[in-house]
Amino acid sequence: MSLGTTPRNFYHYVPSKWAGFVFTGLFVAITLAHLGVAVRRRMWFILPTIVTCGILEIIGWACRLMSSYDPHKRMPYIIQTSTIVLAPTAFLAVVFILTGQIIGKMGSIYSRLNARYYTVVFLSCDIFALLVQGSGGGLAASASSGNGDPTLGANIMLGGIIFQTSVIFLFALSCLEFFIRYFRHRPVRTIGSHEKASKDTDRGEFTKELRIMVWALTFITFILFVRAIYRTIELAGGWEGPVIKIQSLFLIFDPLMIVLAMGTLNIIHPWKYLYSTPAESFRLVSTNTPSYEP
Repeated sequence: MSLGTTPRNFYHYVPSKWAGFVFTGLFVAITLAHLGVAVRRRMWFILPTIVTCGILEIIGWACRLMSSYDPHKRMPYIIQTSTIVLAPTAFLAVVFILTGQIIGKMGSIYSRLNARYYTVVFLSCDIFALLVQGSGGGLAASASSGNGDPTLGANIMLGGIIFQTSVIFLFALSCLEFFIRYFRHRPVRTIGSHEKASKDTDRGEFTKELRIMVWALTFITFILFVRAIYRTIELAGGWEGPVIKIQSLFLIFDPLMIVLAMGTLNIIHPWKYLYSTPAESFRLVSTNTPSYEP
């Protein structure tokens, strides 16, 4: 495209109006549903994770909807680039939190990490990936929309996405090992006599509710991994690459994946399948973080 007097289309295509309306509406509805449960049930960890993801998606898709009327506007493009890339990172955090709590219920002795530290290790990696992707996305979008070279920012973003993909993969492997050890009753460490009464050494029951919750988290982890692979391929091709120019691929492998992930936890909600009482919900969230001292 000539950069003389012709306004630049930053997207390489005109963002779809119907997609803008549909995904904005879906993210508003799903986010409000999660917000309502979080406040009503006092599940505060949902606010900085699922709700934050939803808010970022709403902002990003509102900007894409604006761009569908004028794809040459710079600011909506910059905002949607950063928010849509960052949103799933906030959601991934809740997967780590819930998995740590499930491990605590079923038996930390089958995990290489104690349930209290399981969440914080993967969550720290998630936050690092968020910071890297955020800085890279801002640089790339600003450079691209200003007729600069977005290569540096795109490479930083790519590094963040690859790191996040690796974290998801290692997380999945650690979960697989945990369940293999649990079902074969092969603890990671030997239990001393002084540990017999510790809840960290108990083998919890794999109830029907926990099975449903585990399958839900497995599905969510898979689709987030698929989304991360797509983003890796997209960014590896560069800001002017072939994949980034195909809107249909983006719609399938980014917003649709996040809608499915958020919607799954709307239907199979931790409140019903993981916590039995409001008091237990609060206690488990607290005791599975390193800042709590029992």
